[in-house]
Amino acid sequence: MSAAPQSPSPSRRHPERRDALRALLRDRQVDAMLVTDLLNIRYLTGFTGSNAALLIATTGDRDSRFCTDFRYVEQAAAEVPDLRTVVDRASDLALVAAGGGRTAFESHVVTVEQHAALAAAAPPGTELVGLAGAVERLRATKDPSEIAALQQACAIADEALAGLIEAGGIRAGRTEREVALDLDERMRRLGSQDVSFPTILAAGEHSAIPHHQPTDRPLARGDLLKIDFGAVVDGYHSDMTRTFVLGPAAGWQAELHALVAAAQQAGRDAATAGATCRSVDAAAREVITAAGFGERFGHGLGHGVGLQVHEAPSLAATAAGRMTADMTVTVEPGVYLPGRGGVRIEDSGVVGPDGYRPLTLAPRDLVVLQP
Repeated sequence: MSAAPQSPSPSRRHPERRDALRALLRDRQVDAMLVTDLLNIRYLTGFTGSNAALLIATTGDRDSRFCTDFRYVEQAAAEVPDLRTVVDRASDLALVAAGGGRTAFESHVVTVEQHAALAAAAPPGTELVGLAGAVERLRATKDPSEIAALQQACAIADEALAGLIEAGGIRAGRTEREVALDLDERMRRLGSQDVSFPTILAAGEHSAIPHHQPTDRPLARGDLLKIDFGAVVDGYHSDMTRTFVLGPAAGWQAELHALVAAAQQAGRDAATAGATCRSVDAAAREVITAAGFGERFGHGLGHGVGLQVHEAPSLAATAAGRMTADMTVTVEPGVYLPGRGGVRIEDSGVVGPDGYRPLTLAPRDLVVLQP
């Protein structure tokens, strides 16, 4: 196996991201925002520790504050050199106590108990204003450094899968669990910081379970084998699914795979800047429904990928909003036949003005493996 490419340089766009958030805050007529979600803090500052809070002042970085505890003082100096740092274990309370005026908080993150504590710590006259999903909306559109990290994560996953196949690691007699662990280890050796999520490896009848977790069931001749997995680079998660067959494919298996491949292509073709998220889902869903399997495709077509493996936007029948250039999303239709088997094909890719560019490049055709 070849060595993983060097990680892209850490993004220095954090001040730009904070300025973009300030524009949203001014629209809401607030003086500051307390950010407590650690992934949102990472997006806005680069900090990767486990305890922090961030107070973004609408007047600029000179009036903003970052807070963490004693354990992370040196790390914060390296990762957040451009903001004034406060050291306090109760980071959120320390920052709200130093604020005032109309202060927004992440109402989708803060619990009722935490809100009461913030209100008690805030200076007299402070108005706490709930604001849900503001940073997540910014995160939905990726900058070049983020796309580079995702592309590298996808390349690691591609190479790990290719190496697993080349080594004969997918064969009859090995268990689902053994193959999944083999794939996970290959990704880590190639430079993945972690797995994006617990690898889904589902053989035979288990492939009809969308999120089946690997067991000690041995792979056998005639099995469909569904593998859903991803790598992580600089905190960014890839996500892909491929479905194989061990031994000659039965007619129904080949037909099912061809149907899902056609639906996936329709979804990728529809995922262009300006399209509604709902219409992208519909483009793929209509292919499956027309073939009589609509009830066997029960999940959404896709989701955003980034600092979380599932983030905005959502591609589903009930989704709101439109696609914009540089969103990174999955396209993953599936058809699942209980007791028989299922097929899912998934790519992670970038939405552009002229179409969808997959970042996962492993073959999408039905690959027949020697049992």
